[in-house]
Amino acid sequence: MTQQPFSRPGAIDLSGLGRPAAPPRPTTPTAAGSSYSVVVDEQNFQGLIEQSMTAPVLLAFYSRTTMPESGQLAEDLATVVGEHEGRYLLGLVDVDSAPQIAQAMQIPSIPLVVAVVDGRPMPLLQDVISIEELRTLMTQVGQQLTAQGIAGRHQPRSSAPVAEGEEEVVDPRYAPAQDALAAGDIDLAVAEYQKLVDANPADVEAAGGLAIARVMQRTQGVDLAQARAAAADAPDDVDAQTMVADLDMLGGHVEDAFTRLVNLVARTADPDRSRARDHLLGLFAAVGNDDPRVLAGRRNLASALF
Repeated sequence: MTQQPFSRPGAIDLSGLGRPAAPPRPTTPTAAGSSYSVVVDEQNFQGLIEQSMTAPVLLAFYSRTTMPESGQLAEDLATVVGEHEGRYLLGLVDVDSAPQIAQAMQIPSIPLVVAVVDGRPMPLLQDVISIEELRTLMTQVGQQLTAQGIAGRHQPRSSAPVAEGEEEVVDPRYAPAQDALAAGDIDLAVAEYQKLVDANPADVEAAGGLAIARVMQRTQGVDLAQARAAAADAPDDVDAQTMVADLDMLGGHVEDAFTRLVNLVARTADPDRSRARDHLLGLFAAVGNDDPRVLAGRRNLASALF
């Protein structure tokens, strides 16, 4: 296929694509039922890229019509990604049915696997390799990401709902942390949630609980009026702005907290920008990745960054 060459790691040109109408579909033609693979189309592409702000996203470009072995590579990659249980989210791009996405990515040929981290694409693989070689590659990539401090995890794309009339079972693993919160021992709650996250970084509920407990820990004994006055006097001070964002979170003003930090990201430069972004990502985790306010916040954050 004829395409402009894949240029450079940088912001993806999304100008020709629509905004996401719905989350990516959890079933795929190559990996039906996979919890960490999705079919990519023009409607969900933007949303998929925004999820790379949480944890790495992979995009596999293939065509079963012109190169059947590229389709097999995509299927094998879906299997390997599933084995990593949330370390990656895979987007499967059939270039025959989604040519505009291939054009936006300026891909040179198929197969092509691209890793997207914090909204920025990096070519990862341009050849057909065996599934065992894929396993080795993705393990090496995971090790490099961990060394760079990138340890986020994606939630499974689907889960079984609780049937009507059934009582939801509370996991006893969370009881020590929840009991500590109920007793007002925030430091102990943070420690208990941290144990759970250390034991299983993919535990989304524990990560969310830890994020909330940390907000409570940071704001203990803080005077709201004084904090707001300090933030007003120093609009680019990361410590002052994040403190008010935390207080807004505890007061139920979630969107205000997100907006404050998105604006801070937009007007600062590294390292302050990175600190503000990381703090905002922590607040996203506290609210939950499926919350509409978080989805909107991620879109706004992506716009502020790029």
